[in-house]
Amino acid sequence: PQAGTLLLGAHYDTVEGSPGADDNASAVAAILEIARLLRSRPTPRALKLVFFDLEEQGLRGSLNYVATDEHIKDLRGVVILEMLGYACYTVGCQQYPDGLPITPPSDQGDFLAIVGNQEHLRLLNTFQATSNPSFPPTLTLAVPLKGLFMPDLLRSDHAPFWYQGIGAVMVTDTANFRNPHYHQSGDTVATIDQKFLIGVAQFITNTVTSLLEDSDDFATQKS
Repeated sequence: PQAGTLLLGAHYDTVEGSPGADDNASAVAAILEIARLLRSRPTPRALKLVFFDLEEQGLRGSLNYVATDEHIKDLRGVVILEMLGYACYTVGCQQYPDGLPITPPSDQGDFLAIVGNQEHLRLLNTFQATSNPSFPPTLTLAVPLKGLFMPDLLRSDHAPFWYQGIGAVMVTDTANFRNPHYHQSGDTVATIDQKFLIGVAQFITNTVTSLLEDSDDFATQKS
């Protein structure tokens, strides 16, 4: 399509000793469902699905991916899904990284976080526009200077695209800032909040559909 390509990605590896249900089978499952729903839908913008390996070993899969010009030359935006299935509803169960440039909305982990680079706000704005009360609430965060001063926000596969000047967002349940089973043997299917995950997946599907139908350029440029 003339409107370029939107990349939807997630890492499929986990750490040794962890089943990886939230990290990151929850995101892989969401992408497979989005692929099923959108596979025959014509849109101005193409959708590319990418599953990255070795995210848990220094983002090696996505770093190698962006190093190939053929992979990124037509990209108009990137959406990376990173842990989507854990929610908590007790006071104090939600933590935040140091230096967060906004006031935390809640000390309960009932929301979905969307982290984007400040240079490409169109992606973040689309997520805000498609949010509605029937889905889990969202927290959107525009990060300046490609996350230079917030290393906790550079721990997933969106970061290599930021380094290349490509608009990318990470969609996440906030990982270890909420989920006590992060990188542990307890990261099992039994800990997944199915209602939360279904709502999150529906919200992401709606947003991805909106991005695919938007023929405008997201001001993607290689730095």
